[in-house]
Amino acid sequence: MKTDQYFMNIALELAATARGKTNPNPLVGAVIVKDGMIVGSGLHRRAGEPHAEVHAFRMAGDHAKDATLYVTLEPCSHYGKTPPCAELVKDSGVNRVVVAMQDPNPLVAGRGIKILQDAGIEVEVGVLEQEARLLNERFIHNMVKKTPFIISKVAMTLDGKIATYNGHSQWITGSEARSSVHQLRNEVDGIMVGIGTVLADDPQLTTRLPNGGKNPVRIILDTNLRLPLNAQVTETADASTWVITGEDVNEQKVQELKAKGLEIISVPIAESGLDLPSVLSELYNRGLTDVLLEGGSELNGTFLQAGLINKYLIYVAPKFIGGRNSKTPYAGPDSETMDAAINVDFHSIEQIGSDLCITAYPKGE
Repeated sequence: MKTDQYFMNIALELAATARGKTNPNPLVGAVIVKDGMIVGSGLHRRAGEPHAEVHAFRMAGDHAKDATLYVTLEPCSHYGKTPPCAELVKDSGVNRVVVAMQDPNPLVAGRGIKILQDAGIEVEVGVLEQEARLLNERFIHNMVKKTPFIISKVAMTLDGKIATYNGHSQWITGSEARSSVHQLRNEVDGIMVGIGTVLADDPQLTTRLPNGGKNPVRIILDTNLRLPLNAQVTETADASTWVITGEDVNEQKVQELKAKGLEIISVPIAESGLDLPSVLSELYNRGLTDVLLEGGSELNGTFLQAGLINKYLIYVAPKFIGGRNSKTPYAGPDSETMDAAINVDFHSIEQIGSDLCITAYPKGE
């Protein structure tokens, strides 16, 4: 006997195939089932394109009558770039709708479910809700916080080092782990580093996958605008570069960087450097919904101490560096006692090639 969980899981798997392509919209999958058989399925493939329910009903046709719709997120009830899906579902002929989770968007937030219930359709909410919330963690954060979802990615040795005492770090992890990071870049809107990383490594910060991929916006935090004009990130033919700097920097340097196609964004200065809440507000207002933090220990530590990291991806290589002066992933002020430690919840541990990838979230989130 195939259960509601069975069909909802299929809808979740469908939705996940569009990861990184629907921003700022959520990932949504839909499955229409009649007499135990799937008669229609669909997913939201890209922002601005038809929603998952539209594709599913197009496939099901007349078979939708008296069927059950499984959808990973409450059908929308407002007019945006596409008509409201709740009205489509109401008029489709289905007699039951199973929803994984209510939409956190204030424009929906239960209204779509009420439209269906008022039409006499049986609605059940909460099937595989935790899985659905995890799938759309970025979208939920955007709706609640109105800031980008920040993912901190670090690669370290088994003794917690990201580089030798002189800064050498290539390569800590193996090729499989590095490929998974390029897949992450393919899925996010932005990738962020500090000026220290640019000066030390001159990175490209682009996505390099066998079949190409999406290049996220490259974000450089550079308080005093020290970015060299010949750095690789100043070549903007393949990827945009945004430099976030202070409000009182060399105007000639600003114009030279702008002439190369870079966008220069000024924000206020705080006690420890650029005001990070202002940075995140600027990024979100400019359309970035998630950002991969790939900086060095100073940038990582600043975000950690500010409580602005929403997800941790820690790659651990089976090797030791040792040494008193080898670099660690998160710098910043020293803690005097363990009571000052920042706690996280482990979510999963996955082996990728010879390395481990630990996924964790801030405690209680």
